[in-house]
Amino acid sequence: MITVISGTNRTGSVSAQVAAFIAEAYADLGAEVGILDLAELPLETLSPDAYVEKPARVLEFIDQILASSGLVVIVPEYNGSMPGVLKLFIDMLPFPESFEDRPVSYVGLAAGQFGGLRPVEHLQQVFGYRNALNFPRRVFIPAVGAVMKSEGGLPASDYASRLREQAQAFLTYCRSLGKLSD
Repeated sequence: MITVISGTNRTGSVSAQVAAFIAEAYADLGAEVGILDLAELPLETLSPDAYVEKPARVLEFIDQILASSGLVVIVPEYNGSMPGVLKLFIDMLPFPESFEDRPVSYVGLAAGQFGGLRPVEHLQQVFGYRNALNFPRRVFIPAVGAVMKSEGGLPASDYASRLREQAQAFLTYCRSLGKLSD
């Protein structure tokens, strides 16, 4: 299964909209796919005790990560990096099994011109530290709000074809690693 992570906890975020589009692209390619939306993390996740005694809903998120053959992380740029909730979620995941030899693909989003390059590069460092297999074909969507509001939105944009190409290549990558069967 491919898990698409919407990397912010903002309700109704653009990241969640992009996650839905990407999940559909994977489904169209015949992949089993699920969305993990960090907006659904319970408030108890913020408790200092949650590192040791994880809330039940957090355990469901962890189980989804552990059952995944590959992860697609959608990360919006917040203050030049990733959203704090995404880093907190990563910190909650068990070590080393959450990312060890797990393929990870990245999609960066930003209101600015660089399309989330900085948070994607930060995440690649974090996931690399955790021995994930960073997929090199990243997609960056600058001025994402304008893209989403343009005529036809994301599906009618050039970014849609880039995301579909990334999905196809990521599935091939996961299969080449023995993480997915044909």
